[in-house]
Amino acid sequence: MKSREQWGSRAGFILAAIGSAIGLGNIWRFPAVAYANGGGSFFLPYLIALLTAGIPLLILEFTMGHKYRGSAPLTLGRISRKGGEWLGWWQVVVSFVISSYYAVIVAWAVAYTWFSFKLDWGSDTGGFFQKDYAQFATVSPGSFGGIVWQVFLPLILVWIVVFIVLFKGVRKGIEKANKFFIPLLVILFAIVVIRAVTLPGAAEGLNAFFTPDWHKIWSGNVWVAAYGQIFFSLSIAFGIMVAYSSYLPKKSDITNNAFITGFANSGFELLAGIGIFSALGFMAQTQGKEVGDVVEGGVNLVFVVLPQIINTLPALKVPFAVLFFLSIIFAGLSSLISIVEAYVSAVQDKFQMSRKTAVVIGAGLSALISLFYASRGGLYFLDTVDHYVNQYGIALAGLVEVILIAWVFRKLDTFQKHANAISDIRLVFWWKACLGVITPLVLGYMMVKSVIEDIQTPYGGGDYSIPFLMVSVIVTALTMIIGIILTPFKWKRTLSEKEEAS
Repeated sequence: MKSREQWGSRAGFILAAIGSAIGLGNIWRFPAVAYANGGGSFFLPYLIALLTAGIPLLILEFTMGHKYRGSAPLTLGRISRKGGEWLGWWQVVVSFVISSYYAVIVAWAVAYTWFSFKLDWGSDTGGFFQKDYAQFATVSPGSFGGIVWQVFLPLILVWIVVFIVLFKGVRKGIEKANKFFIPLLVILFAIVVIRAVTLPGAAEGLNAFFTPDWHKIWSGNVWVAAYGQIFFSLSIAFGIMVAYSSYLPKKSDITNNAFITGFANSGFELLAGIGIFSALGFMAQTQGKEVGDVVEGGVNLVFVVLPQIINTLPALKVPFAVLFFLSIIFAGLSSLISIVEAYVSAVQDKFQMSRKTAVVIGAGLSALISLFYASRGGLYFLDTVDHYVNQYGIALAGLVEVILIAWVFRKLDTFQKHANAISDIRLVFWWKACLGVITPLVLGYMMVKSVIEDIQTPYGGGDYSIPFLMVSVIVTALTMIIGIILTPFKWKRTLSEKEEAS
């Protein structure tokens, strides 16, 4: 039996895990979520969520992959032959869907890095993005509208990088790439933040970001937002961390690695908040507005608001723009590579394919589907698919995972013993209480809340028709259905070949 590939060093694994966790959401989601949910007071529920859900879940997935030495479907199949494998396939199919549109966002960043040298977006940054570049504003939701070539070309470049890295394998590809991407990302983004905090009005922006609103801390919605941010920003329930940890050597400190990954991700989110709100404070001052009037999140923050801020910088516009969009590229690529690895490793394990064949089939199919999002109507599909897959794919799969592991398969004691045998920080009752009680309750509440909100007010607030939204709902449902369909296929290797690291 061929031995499983391994990371070349502990640092390589940690940088890869951090690279997976640090993605576009750290930059464009966290600052807006924190501001809307109490500013400085939000950091208390955020920290509690990190310690009671984020890190415990990271420890669980690191331990699962390390003990059973497989991708998510193989690992969960070894945990329980009767009810585990389908969940693993569901998770990696969700990763497959996400990778198909995530690559397009990275491609936008590539294009905007090129635009940065001459500030090609002009004075009307919104019009440039919506009509001149992505061109989605020229068609209605549900229309294809044809390929946008200035999105298509950088998209091809993004997939070429992904293919090259994954072809080279874990040690020579993913590890080396992240040893380059992550330090450079931190350096570049730190320079951007330093420039942002020296802008006129930056103090007002930071004051708006950090000033606590203690009344909001009593709102259940704020706590749900904190747990949601932690859950969605740590690459949990994608099958990524299970696959990555399966490449760890036998003697690997599981809990320490999880704490380092979790706090590094949160540290970068805080850095992003400082940089973004410094820039927003500058923008508010130049426009004579309050900071709250210019706060924006998501795609518009990166591709409309930030270019608008760059236009008004007193100096160093081009270097600031180039460094910012390069940071977006590195953050996006490190996450995209990990997302693709989740299902590539699953295909390798199930069908005993060579890595290159698995990459060609898995990443190749995702690359073809991504062309759909490179159309004029692509952003509408991207927006709705991202909403439903995140809310009812990742979150629901995570809820099912903790319920099955804690209450159905009753494996928490087994994993606790495995992690404690090789880790400096020992797991005690708090870890099982978090996974067995706190996390299921919070995720369950999040799911119910999301369903009620989507029923009362369909996503998009009326901008999207119900038939159009149903397309994304069907895509999300198919992730589970395809997972169930893939389960009965026979393994080329037996599930009893545990290759346990213990």
